[in-house]
Amino acid sequence: MSDQNRLSVFKTYKLYVGGKFPRSESGRVYEVTDSKGKWLANAPLSSRKDARDAVVAARKAFGGWSGATAYNRGQILYRVAEMLEGRRDQYVAEVADAEGLSKSRAGLQVDAAIDRWVWYAGWTDKIAQVVGGGNPVAGPFFNLSSPEPTGVVAVLAPQESSFLGLVSVVAPVVATGNTAVVVASEKAPLPALSLGEVLATSDLPGGVVNVLSGRTAEIAAPLAAHQDVNAIDLAGADEALAKELEIAAADNLKRVLRPQPVDNWSADPGTDRMTAFLETKTVWHPTGSLGASGSAY
Repeated sequence: MSDQNRLSVFKTYKLYVGGKFPRSESGRVYEVTDSKGKWLANAPLSSRKDARDAVVAARKAFGGWSGATAYNRGQILYRVAEMLEGRRDQYVAEVADAEGLSKSRAGLQVDAAIDRWVWYAGWTDKIAQVVGGGNPVAGPFFNLSSPEPTGVVAVLAPQESSFLGLVSVVAPVVATGNTAVVVASEKAPLPALSLGEVLATSDLPGGVVNVLSGRTAEIAAPLAAHQDVNAIDLAGADEALAKELEIAAADNLKRVLRPQPVDNWSADPGTDRMTAFLETKTVWHPTGSLGASGSAY
């Protein structure tokens, strides 16, 4: 059979919620085009119900993920990076189309995204040493502070950086033991939806990362107001939308990471996005009565 007689097999993009690939419950889709207006695919147009379902999945997964050892989380995230490397060519093509880049420049973006994922995987069992430790107190007590994940975090992915920016906001959230509901870039959602396929076939438990596509404002509104969402990253919101979401988030005292201007997502990210969604738990414990030598345990 010659290639001329073959039918093109178009890729069907779906949401990633709770480890499964549903279509939007609304049945809606929207056209995704490249930088020149050429049709690429129909992406699911998520509804408020999809957003609520994703929060339920994220909450269900939180106990197991936050309770896993930091070392285990690092192993799982490194496995994700391995699988991203195996799909490099696919991501290069998707990023090139999404952002209007040459294949070589798109390749640099994809390589940086994979490296970024590995970088955060390495932080899982180290961040506690940076932001936690023993505190000197005036008394015969041990006083130890340790970081704990905030909970379910809604993440509005950057609009312009479809893959590197996406990884840069998702990886730090899950590396520290949180679970995430991710709203993909509205105009360039395909790399994010493909990321769901990698996560599903890695060791990452279903529900730890949930990926929604559609109109950012429509999906973000119910997430910002949701009583079971503990924090929200507004990276992908414009100034007007960010203000609305911040007001809605105040109702249950969500942690809010306001949009930060980023000229280059390839720059060293530091630890800010990890510490933004960590709480500090401090434990006091008596050291015991003081002996003749001046101390005892």
